[in-house]
Order: sequence, then C-alpha cells, then structure tokens
Amino acid sequence: MNKKVYVTRRLPEKVMQLMNKTFEYDVNPEPRLATREELINGVKNYGAIITMLNDNIDSDIISMAGPDLKLIANYGVGFNNIDVKAANERGIYVSNTPDVLTDATADIAFTLLFAAARRVIEGDNIVRTSSFAWAPEYMLGYDITGKTIGIIGAGRIGANFGRKAALGFNMKVLYYSHRNSEQLDSIDAEKVELDELLTRCDFISLHVPLTPETKHLIGAAELAKMKSTAILINTARGPVIDEKALAEALTQKVIAAAGLDVYEHEPDVEPVLKTLKNVVLMPHVGSATFGTRDNMGFLVVRNVEAVLEGKEPVNMVRVK
Repeated sequence: MNKKVYVTRRLPEKVMQLMNKTFEYDVNPEPRLATREELINGVKNYGAIITMLNDNIDSDIISMAGPDLKLIANYGVGFNNIDVKAANERGIYVSNTPDVLTDATADIAFTLLFAAARRVIEGDNIVRTSSFAWAPEYMLGYDITGKTIGIIGAGRIGANFGRKAALGFNMKVLYYSHRNSEQLDSIDAEKVELDELLTRCDFISLHVPLTPETKHLIGAAELAKMKSTAILINTARGPVIDEKALAEALTQKVIAAAGLDVYEHEPDVEPVLKTLKNVVLMPHVGSATFGTRDNMGFLVVRNVEAVLEGKEPVNMVRVK
C-alpha cells in the first residue's frame, strides 16, 4: 500500500510537526492554491491527499485517481469542493473536520452581527480619517439583547450560535431546518417554516451546507419578506445567497445591513457590496483562530493515520 501523502497547502506549524512524526508526505511549497495539474498528480501518485476547502476535487480529477488513493482528507468541515459520490464509487474515503471549529465559526457570526448592528467598521473609519463629536442621534445602530434571531440550518454551528444568542443575549430564537435540534429545543427555540422566520426576525444567520437545494436559498423574493430593519449574516457558503440580489436589497434599503464571511464567487466579491457602508465584509475567516486551525489539522492527521493503517477515517463523509 502506498502510504505517502500529498498536502495541497502547508498547514500550521504544529500540524506540520505532527505530520513529520506520523507519515511521509510531500507538500505544495508555494503560498498559493495547488494547480489542477498538481491536484491530478496528487490523486494519481499518493495513498492519501490532504485538501483545502478551495481545492476543487471534481469527478474528472477523481476519475484520474491511481489505484493506491484511499482517502481525500479535507481540511475543513464543509466538503462541497469534493465530489464525494464519485470518490465513494471509486472506493475512496472522504473525511472532514467537524466539531473542532464549531465555536470559532459561531463566534465569527456574532462578530459580524455586532459589527453590522453597531456600525463598527464605519465608526472605525471615521475615527481614523476624520474628527467626530458625540450627539444624541450620532451613529445610531440596532439593539441586540432581547431581539429575535432566526437561524437557517440547525447543525452543529447553527445550534451553537443559537444557544449563545439565547443564553448570552436573551434573544428569542427561531430556526428553520429539515430536522429538529435537541440543542435548540432545550432553550425553547421555535422551529418554523422559512417564510415565517424571514418575516419575524430582527437578525437572520445562515448555517446550511451548500447543496443544490440551498443554492440561492436567499434571493430577491426572500429578502423582500424580511423586515426593513433586519440584518443578514452569512458564515455558511457564499452561493446560499444570491449576491447580486443582496447588493440590490442593501442599496435600496430593503434590509438594513449584512455581515458576510463567504461569497458566491469567492474570492471575487460583488463589486457593489464593496461600496456600501451597511455591509461588513470578512475574508472567509470563520475558523481562523490559532487553536482551531491547529485542531483542524490534528483531526486531519488522525483521519489520514487511520486510513493508512487500514481503518476507516475518524470523520468519514458519506452521501446518499
């Protein structure tokens, strides 16, 4: 069995040190995404490949996999960048890194919520570039404590976010999901249909995976149903929102503001969004804490180590 591993991008130093002790590997030495040719070389010639969330491992690349490839180990909880079905049909495992980034990603959703509601970026820019003077109606924002928040997607991150909202800020929590959430139900969150959530909530936070069903889940029609004072947060995947429709809604004040960590055509961003004061833009850093990125890497190593020992990965991804 080929026990050599290809790593498409260098991981945090503590993770690299662990890999040095665990298995033999080659790593893309450049501070950039692996090229398509490098990805093809990886699946052809190695027993496992460690991929980043922006490595597109499509069915064409998987069709070129050599007989030794046993695992595609994604460094991230999302796996929409990998054709899991094609991999599984070839007998290739796919793994991800759930749980270890739940808190960090929920926290960045709160960062965006507070920044958008209290106009943090706008205020910072004023202090840096001009003078200011306190006045009763100067830089007014939106209250957060005690308001109603809607969560779309009640998986690990959505449920974590909802509990923090309820227990930390006394918020009324509504959620829309195809399944019930024990965590959210335990705080008396109310499970509702999407239209009801859109019309009732002061804040809405997206936590769904990207699937054919969730692409453009929020478009012009959905934005029009929201309160004019509503604030929309997206730390899930960019294409869940129709970005052009969102830019128009923010421009026309259909909704009050938005906070985004992900984008429909990432790393490109709808140009209009960059011109607006009522949107906070972050560069896909939901899991970007020192501890979280280390823990994600440690979990990747565990997944690879298990497969190289002839076992199933610890965090195996399956699709129906």
